[in-house]
Amino acid sequence: MLRGIHPILNPDLLRAIARMGHGDDIVIADANFPSSTMGPEVIRADGVTATDMAEAILTHFPLDTFVPESAWRMEVVGDPTAVPEVCAEFQEIVTRRAGDFKIASLERFAFYERARTAAYIVATTEFRLYGNLILKKGVVHPHEVYRGRQNFSQRLNN
Repeated sequence: MLRGIHPILNPDLLRAIARMGHGDDIVIADANFPSSTMGPEVIRADGVTATDMAEAILTHFPLDTFVPESAWRMEVVGDPTAVPEVCAEFQEIVTRRAGDFKIASLERFAFYERARTAAYIVATTEFRLYGNLILKKGVVHPHEVYRGRQNFSQRLNN
């Protein structure tokens, strides 16, 4: 256990999000998502909901501000304007943790194609349908990392 680290982020997931660079995508997948056949490395998060995982990741992970969209959900098949409860919760978490980002929707197979190019997939045990989210990592600024460590920060920036 470490201070300041969300407790559901296991060592494999911490390593993954730390290794990601700006512009890399991570998929938070529900229990029905075909995680193991998409291609990217899968990190298991058994016993964790997708919304709890989104909250944990966004505690430490900025979204990309250099592109028009930085978060995507899967559209409901046959009803692309529907917003399932789990997706409304994703939006609330993104807004609270990352700021004024609107989660865009992608048709099911377009969502799969985007997932195939992600850096990682986090396979949760979210049982609500359409509990899938893709997040694009943004830039972590020095002042966000070195709060209270001014001398160290100044040495790195000189």
